[in-house]
Amino acid sequence: MPASARHRRLVRSLAVAGTGVAVVALPLFGATAASAATTGTTTTAASATAYPDNLDGWIRESLSVMAQNGIPGSYESIHRNIMRESSGNPFAINNWDSNAAAGTPSKGLLQVIDPTFAAYHVAGTAFDPYDPVANITAACNYAADRYGSIDNVFGAY
Repeated sequence: MPASARHRRLVRSLAVAGTGVAVVALPLFGATAASAATTGTTTTAASATAYPDNLDGWIRESLSVMAQNGIPGSYESIHRNIMRESSGNPFAINNWDSNAAAGTPSKGLLQVIDPTFAAYHVAGTAFDPYDPVANITAACNYAADRYGSIDNVFGAY
């Protein structure tokens, strides 16, 4: 995975956790261990849940975002639909169906077209239909609006 994609995942994890701040401890130049040690109060950042950068992690992270936004759906249904739509490839693109012929190919894990992604994008996720968590979350938001839940989707939607 390119470094920029890893960076986006870290930023997305921090954004989803809602910390709003990042704390980095760096040593002071010329300071000894004793003088560099903090005295008094220390500040700690809220720990963000770390998800693996794979299909399981993307689904679990999406479920967390969905729970925060009241979007229904289960791991099993999301996984079932992903395997049917893209076989788990976040960069899958459909260049041969009617949407593609109209100039709007389906993209990503759950094969979302750009207008649907834009309409159902969930704040706190990347605005990128190829981003796995953003794609899953937007598709589940759409499925909830149209079918009540991704749990009710058993074919192309």
